[in-house]
Amino acid sequence: MPASSSSLSTVPIEDVRVGAFRIPTDAPESDGTLQWDSTTLVVVELRAGGERGLGYTYADAGVADMIVSHLEPVLGNANAIDIPRLWHTMFARLRNLGQAGASSMAVSAVDVALWDLNARLRDVPLVALLGRMRDALPLYGSGGFTSYSDAQLQRQFREWADLGVTRFKMKVGREPAHDRNRVKVARAVIGDAAQLFVDANSAYTRNQALEFARIFVDEADVRWFEQPLAPADLEGLHFLRGRVPPRLEIADGEYAYSLDAFRRFLEAGAVDVMMADATRCGGITGFMKAAALCEAWMLPMSSHCAPALHLHPGCAAAPLRHAEYFHDHVRIERDLFDGAPDPRGGVLRPDLSRTGHGLEFKWSDAEQFSV
Repeated sequence: MPASSSSLSTVPIEDVRVGAFRIPTDAPESDGTLQWDSTTLVVVELRAGGERGLGYTYADAGVADMIVSHLEPVLGNANAIDIPRLWHTMFARLRNLGQAGASSMAVSAVDVALWDLNARLRDVPLVALLGRMRDALPLYGSGGFTSYSDAQLQRQFREWADLGVTRFKMKVGREPAHDRNRVKVARAVIGDAAQLFVDANSAYTRNQALEFARIFVDEADVRWFEQPLAPADLEGLHFLRGRVPPRLEIADGEYAYSLDAFRRFLEAGAVDVMMADATRCGGITGFMKAAALCEAWMLPMSSHCAPALHLHPGCAAAPLRHAEYFHDHVRIERDLFDGAPDPRGGVLRPDLSRTGHGLEFKWSDAEQFSV
């Protein structure tokens, strides 16, 4: 039973449960700069006031150890209601380990669990606690790995089209000589009316990115060019943004772990669309802070990966345009979480009959993948 409103001023955290799970991919996968055959999920569950809150991140298993060793001591018996205080306390605790990367992923998982817990304590869906901006979250299908054959790529895009998806993203950059043909193959299967996105995962040089930007637009009407360069090359991104065809948007930000990192992207004029990942940027707290920055700069925002986790904050973030429906994470969230949403008509809708973010982790089903 949820705690009564009169008792919500102080709700001590009674228990912290942490697990790490390495889930094999359903086929070999690669992008412009990386190859992988598994995805690691780190899960946190907090118990307080008769309720449980669930959070997670896609990170190395060492992040689970970091949560247990460094964050669990500051969470025990802390007031679960004080999310801002706990958010700053956790980052302070990890100061000497660095604020980005694994540290921010660890905080992210716990922060998501805190928000879920707080909504459940109030017996409301998370979007109601955050403040609803929209009723549904538009999606773009994301996969099209460079390891895929043309037939695999087209089959995946057809499956998304059957779900009402009208935006499709594919990986490029591993073998640049093949990219020209691959985007044509993708365009052929989705038709002229759909939007085609590409993601280079930092595989190109500045000159390559500029050349391919023009080819992609002219030959396949590509509208989104994600991470063409290294995220740290803000000058290069600004250079590209001013020279690519006007209808092509430059997107980046998935590796922005802090508010300062988002600010630097925006001040540099490096992107047309800012990406943010609540499993990396400090959880829902960090995600909503990034959304406020984007709103102040009058730039749109898109969430990166983990579609089930981004559904409720995505429906609350004013500048959010759409969410990434990423193949790997969709499969994991569907198989290992009760309550994972299914797309209808190219959008996800929060189940307002469920409290919190509506997800329940299947600990027993996931045990086979435990690391």
